[in-house]
Amino acid sequence: MSNEHVIVEADGGSRGNPGPAGYGAVVFADDHARVLAERREFIGVATNNVAEYRGLIAGLEAATELGARVVEVRMDSKLVVEQMSGRWKIKHASMIPLADRARRLVAAFDRVSFTWIPRAENSHADRLANEAMDDASVVDEVRGALSAPTEERKPAQAAAVPSSPGWTGAVGRPTRLLLLRHGQTALSVERRYSGRGNPPLTELGREQAARAAKMLATRGDIAAVVSSPLDRARETAEAAGAALGAPVRVLDGLIETDFGEWDGLTFAEAAQRDPELHARWLGDTAVAPPGGESFDRVRERIESVRRDLVALYPGQNVVTVSHVTPIKTLLQLALGVGPSLLYRLHLDLASLSIAEFYPDGGSSVRLVNDTSYLN
Repeated sequence: MSNEHVIVEADGGSRGNPGPAGYGAVVFADDHARVLAERREFIGVATNNVAEYRGLIAGLEAATELGARVVEVRMDSKLVVEQMSGRWKIKHASMIPLADRARRLVAAFDRVSFTWIPRAENSHADRLANEAMDDASVVDEVRGALSAPTEERKPAQAAAVPSSPGWTGAVGRPTRLLLLRHGQTALSVERRYSGRGNPPLTELGREQAARAAKMLATRGDIAAVVSSPLDRARETAEAAGAALGAPVRVLDGLIETDFGEWDGLTFAEAAQRDPELHARWLGDTAVAPPGGESFDRVRERIESVRRDLVALYPGQNVVTVSHVTPIKTLLQLALGVGPSLLYRLHLDLASLSIAEFYPDGGSSVRLVNDTSYLN
């Protein structure tokens, strides 16, 4: 049976609107009986509309991977269906980039239709969206943090955190993210794309982690250590946690970009393997490596992690151990700049950068790529 004609059903939900949110998407064969693909993901704190658009995007991406040419989209979101059909204008700024991304995916198919269906007929996608929210270990904590009275949310040592970056006028005490890149691995020595592969730290990498941990221990007033799930980040984070006497919390959203079939290749090897795609990838953050993840997708999950951290650790200092792209993305969000930063900013192994996010929505960057403690 051909997969050229498929049916995509998608849904999203937010427990609080905004609140802990997730999406679900299912791709059926054209007989609406055979399930070809399922997608679900917890996306942090977001609105219903954002989650619904993310579900649509995930369903369209899955249809693309299946080689579909004709797609019937069925959703119980009147807003998404009408906006994607061109009958309603998109007024909310946060919806515009999501709708643009969905339209780019739509343009690659021969034909796409959008149909509203009652919620009862969208039960499969609705179930996946709820499972995504249920599966997220941070849901209850984020909900509790967001609903706690202001006084309860103040950190015990808030006075140690500056209340404003100065002339910018940001209000309140920021959540300060101490962004630590993991130490050296064998792939980083050879300057190869290292995404979801899981190489351990080298001997030098472990030494870098130890020196970074020693430096962090002298700073004090650190509320938590959070880490990407990959071993190279967790080893680095565990060294910091041991020095600080703090447990390491793993957040899946801090994982490195999925470079797909380019993982383990050098820049030159990837360019030689897929010259046209590699060139487009360098110029368009919506383009993904073969079987991998676009920088737009990375930004969406990192933005969710940022919101979670600000909700969970208001006005506190958090060591955040991750990888090049997630750290650059957090700096990009703090600076409010475009994607050119991803290509122009250099981050050394085991380097420290600091980004601050304020409760009134303000942000600032205090440090970038410090490696002085490694010498």
